[in-house]
Amino acid sequence: MDKFRMLFQHFQSSSESVMNGICLLLAAVTVKLYSSFDFNCPCLARYNALYGLGLLLTPPLALFLCGLLANRQSVVMVEEWHRPSGHRRKDPGIIRYMCSSVLQRALAAPLVWILLALLDGKCFVCAFSSSVDPEKFLDFANMTPSQVQLFLAKVPCKEDELVRDSPARKAVSRYLRCLSQAIGWSVTLLLIIVAFLARCLRPFFDQTVFLQRRYWSNYVDLEQKLFDETCCEHARDFAHRCVLHFFASMQNELQVRGLRRHPAGRSPEPCAVPEPPEDLDSGSGKAHLRAISSREQVDRLLSTWYSSKPPLDLAASLGLWGGGLSHRAPTLALGTRLSQHTDV
Repeated sequence: MDKFRMLFQHFQSSSESVMNGICLLLAAVTVKLYSSFDFNCPCLARYNALYGLGLLLTPPLALFLCGLLANRQSVVMVEEWHRPSGHRRKDPGIIRYMCSSVLQRALAAPLVWILLALLDGKCFVCAFSSSVDPEKFLDFANMTPSQVQLFLAKVPCKEDELVRDSPARKAVSRYLRCLSQAIGWSVTLLLIIVAFLARCLRPFFDQTVFLQRRYWSNYVDLEQKLFDETCCEHARDFAHRCVLHFFASMQNELQVRGLRRHPAGRSPEPCAVPEPPEDLDSGSGKAHLRAISSREQVDRLLSTWYSSKPPLDLAASLGLWGGGLSHRAPTLALGTRLSQHTDV
């Protein structure tokens, strides 16, 4: 279970290579879904457009939402946009960079579905067969308007007796399929041109801003991960200390109840509140618990982290936040160790 959790956290990381791999996987799944999908147009004038457009747009919307769910940065972006400013101001540039990164990856699979549907042409023929201008085709000259509408609605169903061997059906279907493929290839060419221009023109823009946005967007993601890990470590240590306090107090209470009563009928002297063991905090890596002794203090620390995150200035943050949830103590020069605070 731990290996599965580690693998899931790895795939939720902000690494671009992992996210690109997830996007390619969603695109491959999209191709497989479309190739295995059995398309059946209702061939009814009122429902053809609804069914065709629904099949053309609804699966891309679902794939887009799946892309947002698979990308961890989408949640991080919303949290960064919604959080209070506190001691750290919000940078709109970081939010825009994260938004563009999330949208680029989430739109990959929906665009693949739409392009496949347009190049195949079945959805387009089903959706717009009833909207074709009958004056463009000579075979409709001897039909009444009601017959024309019924015939056009039956165009996607080539096995129907009304349009099975009709040249008009083949002409209308060929016309709509060619139009759908033309739109699909035009969209493909447009996307390729946009990607080509973005890649070619990117070196002409200021690269320092791009590097800064990329660095701080990764920082926000990693900071949240480290905070979650530190909270788990701190909760485990705090629970360990509470359990030891409970057993220490129970042992003292049992000892008090075992004392004999005073001969004069007086009750024994009240027992002092048991103190925590001296080695509970020292030498066990739990020095960050010395200033925390109640649930209210932990809640206040967590609320402080959310409402006013520490500034991105280590010297200022050490002076501003005297204590907090300690995560790791890095080794400094000359063997000196300084407690590194993951402040809340």
